[in-house]
Amino acid sequence: MMSNLTAKSFIDELQLHQNEADKEKMKKFFKGSDKNTTCLGLNMRTVFQIAKQFTDMPLTEIEQLLENDYYEVRMGAVSIMDFQAKKKKLNNEHRQALYDLYIQRHDRINNWDFVDRAAPSVVGTYLLDKPKDKLYEMAHSLNIWERRTAIVSTFSFIKNGHLEDTFAIAEILVNDKEELINKAVGSFIREAGKRDEEKLKSFLNKHARTMPRITLRYAIEKFDKSTRDYYLSLKNN
Repeated sequence: MMSNLTAKSFIDELQLHQNEADKEKMKKFFKGSDKNTTCLGLNMRTVFQIAKQFTDMPLTEIEQLLENDYYEVRMGAVSIMDFQAKKKKLNNEHRQALYDLYIQRHDRINNWDFVDRAAPSVVGTYLLDKPKDKLYEMAHSLNIWERRTAIVSTFSFIKNGHLEDTFAIAEILVNDKEELINKAVGSFIREAGKRDEEKLKSFLNKHARTMPRITLRYAIEKFDKSTRDYYLSLKNN
């Protein structure tokens, strides 16, 4: 366990591993509209490894990382949150505090991979045994990242055998204008379909003709060829 679990120490550690060759590569991952975001130049494996060493960082320090303009620093922040949320003996008070931090600082969780890294464990796991109103609120948000959180968080529900919210939120987002939402909807109804194929087929029977093609392709990825061809034919008619 590291003794100096501060935002500054974490950033100092990241800077030791900077690599100019990775700088341009990392820029391609950032899809947000935040013009201030820049890249240090680290590969994600290194960021995750360093984040794991800082798993016990206080939430006040994590929030400082979220404030940072470097892409890898914010990825580190959500990774630390993810590691904390996955602790088996995490108490309810700390789990709620992680959830609150994620929701309150969603302005800084502003890229698809930030959401995907932490939403299932931090948001979804917290809400497993609670009302899901916040997810439905975010599904209607004008903020693309909040909408992505709404659907991605349900992965935790899927893993626990609860599929209703995945399909209900997908219903809200099925005709979203943003490709990053289309892909997420397709991906997570596919995951739900692994648990209950008939529910997925029922959803597709209703929406296949009108949903974005990329959503459909993601959703049917695990079907056999004849089933995939059938749903693609509905789209073509």
